[in-house]
Amino acid sequence: MKPKILITRKILPEALDYLKKHTDYEIGATKRNLTKEEIIKKVRGKEGLLSLLVDDIDKKIIDSAPSLKIIANCAVGYNNIDISEAKKKGILVTNTPGVLTETTADLTWALIMAVARKIPQADQYTRRKKFKGWELDLFLGKEITGKRLGIIGMGRIGKAVALRAQAFSMEIVYSDPHRLTPEEEEKYKASALPLDKLLSTADIITIHASLNPQTFHLISREKINLIRKELRDKAITANAVRVYSDKDKKYRQSVDWYSSICSDVLVDKTDMVAPRTKNIQHKIGFVP
Repeated sequence: MKPKILITRKILPEALDYLKKHTDYEIGATKRNLTKEEIIKKVRGKEGLLSLLVDDIDKKIIDSAPSLKIIANCAVGYNNIDISEAKKKGILVTNTPGVLTETTADLTWALIMAVARKIPQADQYTRRKKFKGWELDLFLGKEITGKRLGIIGMGRIGKAVALRAQAFSMEIVYSDPHRLTPEEEEKYKASALPLDKLLSTADIITIHASLNPQTFHLISREKINLIRKELRDKAITANAVRVYSDKDKKYRQSVDWYSSICSDVLVDKTDMVAPRTKNIQHKIGFVP
């Protein structure tokens, strides 16, 4: 008999075809997220749970599924799962590491270039039929070439961003609890700096730290205020991780003066653009 599993939301057909051969699956929903109560009801009697990053798999859900043997999270991150509770119950928890490195680095540069050259503003201006003709100072942006790029979090994604920065002849500095080896620093043309020094000197700051208790609200009001006043009108921040909360009024007030800030995802808004390619979704579904 095939094991029964719950897939909280419809995934790619190719992945469903594979699962059909090996499991008796139920899809919780197709165009919306399940509520916690719905997950609790549907996961009872299931041996497997295929969850998405938008699903908060907490103690209450885990306790409601005594037959559960595995929680397979269709995401690189797994902060949406109560790992300690799953461990107590002997439930295996898996994720899909490594598949988003290159695509997230690509998107990081899309964000940086978009805000540096004011592409969203120009696009909206044109769509609203406001463009009447060429003007010398219309949507003046900032140049990227030769600027100092500060990378906070020099893991897989941070390194991929650094490699792309070399094409712009940028000075690359980084802050990370674990310093790269001399050979790695040479490969990525990157120099280590304390976080405060990076914030006070970088023209562009990009954040790629994993979300954990140490990085939650990593860039606080106090950290933002470390940026030199003369840099505040030209600094760009790109955020590709769940570090901020858009409900944090202090954070919003801190960046009111900021020249440009862009983010793919907020800590309490889990949807993101980085994995939105068919190739990446296929990789997530079939990660070894």
